[in-house]
Amino acid sequence: MYQNKQKFSKFVLQFCLLLSVCVLVLSCGEEKKETYKKVATEKKKSVFASTDSIPDAHFLGDKTCKECHQNQFEKWQGSHHDKSMDVATKQTVLADFNGEVFKSQGVTNRFFQKNGNFYANTEGPDGKNHDYKIVYVFGVTPLQQYIVQFPNGHYQCLRTAWDSVKNKWFDLYPDFKVVHSEWLHWSRGGLNWNNMCADCHSTNVRKNYTQEDHSYDTKFALINVSCEACHGPGKQHVEDVKTQGGSYRNTGTMQMTLDTKPKELVDQCARCHMRREMLTDRFNFEGTMLDHYYPQLITEPTYYADGQILDEDYVYGSFVQSKMYHENVTCTNCHDAHTLERKFEGNKLCAQCHLPEKYDTEEHSFHKLGTEGALCINCHMPGRFYMGNDFRRDHSFRIPRPDLSVKYNTPNACVGCHKDKTDQWAADEIVKRKGAPKENHFSDLLVPGLSKTPEAYKPLLQLAKDASYPEIARASAIVELPNYRNQAIVRKQLLEFLNDPSPLVRASSTDALNDISDINNVSYLLPLLNDEKRAVRIKAFSALAILDEQQVPQNYKSVYNKVKKEYFIYLDGISDFTGGRINRANYTLKKGDLLGAIKHYESALAIDNLNNMARTNLANLYYQNKQYKKAEKAFKTIIEQEPEYGATYYSYGLLLAELQRTKDAIQQLELATKYMPDNERVYYNLSLLYSGIKDAKNAEKSILRGLKKLPKNENLLYLLAYHYANNGEKQKAKNIALQLVQLFPNNAQYFTFLQQLN
Repeated sequence: MYQNKQKFSKFVLQFCLLLSVCVLVLSCGEEKKETYKKVATEKKKSVFASTDSIPDAHFLGDKTCKECHQNQFEKWQGSHHDKSMDVATKQTVLADFNGEVFKSQGVTNRFFQKNGNFYANTEGPDGKNHDYKIVYVFGVTPLQQYIVQFPNGHYQCLRTAWDSVKNKWFDLYPDFKVVHSEWLHWSRGGLNWNNMCADCHSTNVRKNYTQEDHSYDTKFALINVSCEACHGPGKQHVEDVKTQGGSYRNTGTMQMTLDTKPKELVDQCARCHMRREMLTDRFNFEGTMLDHYYPQLITEPTYYADGQILDEDYVYGSFVQSKMYHENVTCTNCHDAHTLERKFEGNKLCAQCHLPEKYDTEEHSFHKLGTEGALCINCHMPGRFYMGNDFRRDHSFRIPRPDLSVKYNTPNACVGCHKDKTDQWAADEIVKRKGAPKENHFSDLLVPGLSKTPEAYKPLLQLAKDASYPEIARASAIVELPNYRNQAIVRKQLLEFLNDPSPLVRASSTDALNDISDINNVSYLLPLLNDEKRAVRIKAFSALAILDEQQVPQNYKSVYNKVKKEYFIYLDGISDFTGGRINRANYTLKKGDLLGAIKHYESALAIDNLNNMARTNLANLYYQNKQYKKAEKAFKTIIEQEPEYGATYYSYGLLLAELQRTKDAIQQLELATKYMPDNERVYYNLSLLYSGIKDAKNAEKSILRGLKKLPKNENLLYLLAYHYANNGEKQKAKNIALQLVQLFPNNAQYFTFLQQLN
């Protein structure tokens, strides 16, 4: 969703890292009278799973589970799920609060006790230090975080955490300076529990956000990740046990049982173990993962271009890339469901499936047995540190491919350990010992497809059409295709993908068509309102925003209204995020309400004043609405905040050009070439501006500068040929036109142009 080069890119990199830095709010007051529809097997298959709440009274608590499930309870007790959150007491607080002082990024933090309570003195949202009472603890190892209560139901997590292994205070992001007015400051949105963490760290959470006053009334049934957080509310289960006696059978209310199929179990665990967007305002166990959440696809900066972890992905997005997932290996094959620990240590874990006499050998690993290098996980699951001291492994279980690192500048496990060696050395060693790699990897299609070259859509289409590749890789290729919307084959294929068996592919195709926004797509999108997955329905409704509601065919009116309700529940549920308010603005704009869109973009900036992607769009809307002063002020604000963000100079330059301030526009586009030198449109428009003031010399120079960066760029070559022809340099024009014919033989326009020159 977001892209930038300085603080805004850092915002992206940190965004979901913060999901596990979050806090948990506590509000167990009087429960509203909400109905709960029993989750039966038939209901799980229903097209329209409800968004009804489950009353807290249906969750009976872990002590009730213990009565029959003593062994499972004892395993769970003390686990990361059990310790996901707790009230701050002398028993639960692990850190030292005895007057310790910790300094980082110019902020002095002091931790102390007063009247039996724990306090931190640190920088607040006004930039001044204040005393803050610790109300909850978050997590247990390798770090523990501390939660502070703020007004309007907000709960915030301190940026300074306790290293429970080394027993010391540390800064979660020691190299990342955050100003108190920024969204990422601990007292603001980036470390807010209600929207960043609650859904996964407690049981039966309802966020209950009110946009009008930016307040929360968040509630939950149980403070931690209890038995019922995974298995579902226990009330019906207990009643069934009592009535059925010794002949108990699951009536469909229990989740994650021994009968749960492998991929379904991954789907259920994924709810909390993935980067995702929430599609409802609460989770109620109805439907499947794609009825409540939509996963982050393989995009930078969450992943490297080949799918390896870069930012924290929380496992799911990696695991579904793996062969293991596609061979029905599931979470509990490796992890104990209740302790969450690995079932075995060392290579014994992998030897459950992979014959040790074949794989647990020096011939296979190239390393002496018993050493770190001979451990399967160190070659096939390299990891990264997140949140300062938390080491997480990549669950894509990939074969080390240093040859791909040579081609694409992506990591590999070999050089990850042998830091004094090069990717080429590692690639040569693999060939010497194992021979040339024989297996294809989707990155051989995805990475070239991300290059934005004129032909890059071809590998993307090849990947997207091949069902032998992981669904998440296919979907990730599809969302890049709108960059090539001028290709008829791309548009045709996107429409065909709407009928793909994979709901993730259908959803990503709908997203892509939403970006293209063509009224001719309406008849293809309408049937998706009946899709079995809420993710697809919501995205289809968003793409259909270009359709006037009065024009909805009669046979679709009923389902259209049902999905409309789902869509606005989705928008309301994410309205405490800048991105949620931007989504509402874009929907409003498609409906033709320019003033409404401006209002929603202004609302987005009200909760994140440094979100300059939002400000860029707002500036353009101001311009459309002839609010030229506001538009110019917005662009100047972006430049002041992020002086190296080239896209702003480009957009600002175009605005000035429209206002006939050509020399000012040229100045901005010249700056754009400095900060975004690989963007063809900058050179293209800059050349046109120079031509407009009869400066042929600089017009030519602008194009040549662009071609130096992008030697075979079709648009720049054509503009150069036209420039030469228009300025009497016929032979130069012919040479360029001939080059165009040779590079793009299927474009008859270039052949005609060459003939005209001759």
